[in-house]
Amino acid sequence: MQPELRGYAICTTGRTGSNWLCALLSSTGLLGHPREYFNCAARRQFDDPDYPAEPAGQIRRILSMGATPNGIYGLKVFPPQLEAVTPTCPWTELLPNLRFIWLQRQDLLGQAISAARASQTGQFRSSVPASGVTRYDGDLIRHLLATAIREQARWAFFFARTGIAPLPLHYEEVVSDPQGSVDRIASLIGWREPAPIRPEPIEFRVQRDAVTEDWRARFLRENADRDTVDRL
Repeated sequence: MQPELRGYAICTTGRTGSNWLCALLSSTGLLGHPREYFNCAARRQFDDPDYPAEPAGQIRRILSMGATPNGIYGLKVFPPQLEAVTPTCPWTELLPNLRFIWLQRQDLLGQAISAARASQTGQFRSSVPASGVTRYDGDLIRHLLATAIREQARWAFFFARTGIAPLPLHYEEVVSDPQGSVDRIASLIGWREPAPIRPEPIEFRVQRDAVTEDWRARFLRENADRDTVDRL
């Protein structure tokens, strides 16, 4: 008998440690294989050159390549993907027994600095070699800080208008207690057996370093006393 399908969507924004969280979940072999299944370009680059571009085909992939043998599937969604797929595909209705995790980063400035560095180097995950060099750019950090806040608000609006109550999870919690974070997601979808993280298949690492803190200090010096009106 085939197990009943059930799963979760990690609703998040860039630079919240979502790649690492997805790798932790996938490593258990029990909690699905969450990826950006609504991101055709990424899936064709990293998984399958013939990955479907249409949402219907992507839904089928979520329920197949996104699932572990026990019937648990996972996916990750960013706001631009939400806005692209929702008008033509009722994905929240098509995915059975779907639960939601809202992954955020409490340190929004750290998130913006991380995004700035990634945009300059092209290294959006630690497993991909850098293709550029970093240089401090206060205007870029300020722009990406506003972007992070807007995209966080986009998820807040989605949950408010749908009445969905997601499981709140923060990047900082995942860093301090990876197994506890995985266990909370397992509990959300009704998986009651142990789901231990296996470190061997996890290829991601924290990219934050001393440069991050240098940029933070400089940005705060330059912006803390600004008397201009902030506009998002």
